[in-house]
Amino acid sequence: MEKQGLMKFKELALKTALDVIENPKNIQLKELDAPQLPRVLDEVDAAIINTNYALSADLNPTEDAIVIESKDSPYVNIVAVKKGNENKDYIKALDAALNSDEVKQFIIEKYKGSIVPAF
Repeated sequence: MEKQGLMKFKELALKTALDVIENPKNIQLKELDAPQLPRVLDEVDAAIINTNYALSADLNPTEDAIVIESKDSPYVNIVAVKKGNENKDYIKALDAALNSDEVKQFIIEKYKGSIVPAF
């Protein structure tokens, strides 16, 4: 919402409707659990829906979305491991596989822009 110039938030890692400091268009925000968002589309003007819920609701983010997050979004999926495990061979192998050109190509071909590889 902030990148689109619709409103500004307090400088916090996680933001909620309570953290809005500027809302020049007087947009009414209603926070709902993510799985509910596709179901309320007929009742609202717009919704911010996680891609996995959009896809499972047969929405096509590249066609149905007003805006899609870029690959530099702070909400991309990451591989996180318990401290001390980061140098284990199986973790290195998993990381290499998930960040491979083959996986990137699979994401591009399968999701056609709905999911953006961030690596």
